[in-house]
Amino acid sequence: MSVINPRSKDDCRYDLVSLGEVMLRLDPGEGRVRTTRQFQVWEGGGEYNVARGLRRCFGLRTAIVTAFAQNEVGRLLEDLILQGGVDTSFITWMPYDGIGRSVRNGLNFTERGFGVRGAIGTSDRGHSAASQLRPDAVDWDHLFGTLGVRWLHTGGIYAALSETAAETAEAAMTAARRHGTIVSYDLNYRPSLWNAVGGQDRAQEVNRRLAGLVDVMIGNEEDFTACLGFQVPDTDIHSSGALDAGNFKAMIETAVQAYPNFKVVGTTMRGVRSATVNDWGAVAWAGGTFAEATHRPGLEILDRVGGGDSFASGLIYGLLERDGDLALAVEYGAAHGALAMTTPGDTSMASLAEVEALMRGAGARVQR
Repeated sequence: MSVINPRSKDDCRYDLVSLGEVMLRLDPGEGRVRTTRQFQVWEGGGEYNVARGLRRCFGLRTAIVTAFAQNEVGRLLEDLILQGGVDTSFITWMPYDGIGRSVRNGLNFTERGFGVRGAIGTSDRGHSAASQLRPDAVDWDHLFGTLGVRWLHTGGIYAALSETAAETAEAAMTAARRHGTIVSYDLNYRPSLWNAVGGQDRAQEVNRRLAGLVDVMIGNEEDFTACLGFQVPDTDIHSSGALDAGNFKAMIETAVQAYPNFKVVGTTMRGVRSATVNDWGAVAWAGGTFAEATHRPGLEILDRVGGGDSFASGLIYGLLERDGDLALAVEYGAAHGALAMTTPGDTSMASLAEVEALMRGAGARVQR
């Protein structure tokens, strides 16, 4: 039985639209930001990565609502998005003053980490164009009503960027619900985004307000604790060994009691043995029923950034395109997240065939 009731594909131009910032990621590869002499560039952003994964891996029709400063870096980001197949019709271009005093494009310097050295992300995104989007920047009723969107995805990274960003997210989510669009939200707690504006207390104030507009809530154990105040009981989430899904289920049950509007809750479970070896799993809830994905202990990781976003896109694909089957959806999410972490960059390079093969238990033997 389906756990959600999305709008018909025939009535909607888009299967999913994401609202969020897209940054230029500068990646030193196997080296370190502090010593590198060259970077590879990618595009990435917590909300955008979901739209791109659904387009490139799962073949759905997606778009991004964001903003860029009108300069060459902005055009590079646009070109990267176009290569990913995500519709750019809802990008707002803001005038650039030549220096970036008032508006600029966000940068994200990210080390992958290895062994005992954890991954490190250093954002440079103050006064970014996306953070300055206002609630009236988009005609939401035209987007969700006239054009039609089956699913809206946004999250706590975007909401943390500024007062107007949180207000814009609220406007988009309210309009989406008005037109019968499913709303998902990934809590995606980043301490560095909140430290200077009130810390965890402010994060909880903003995310608790927006949580009342969410149909499908996504996050990991730190996200639920920091953003909504729900603890994973009696477990050391950073220890090695198997993760206890029962503790995550207890946290989810507390969350859905506080927010009865949640139709689905999905959470990844990660045990960090080292930067390159994690235990990986996921649990989802809907209508009083839990589904647990295949647990993958000792998962080898090349680049962990984007694993949670790829879980989200796989979960959404399963809910939208596989009759809302919760057990199947959480397996799509966990398998897609696992594959995404085997390649560099924020976004998934996996194919649907690879995801489904991993779900069936395929190994890593060479394919010729």
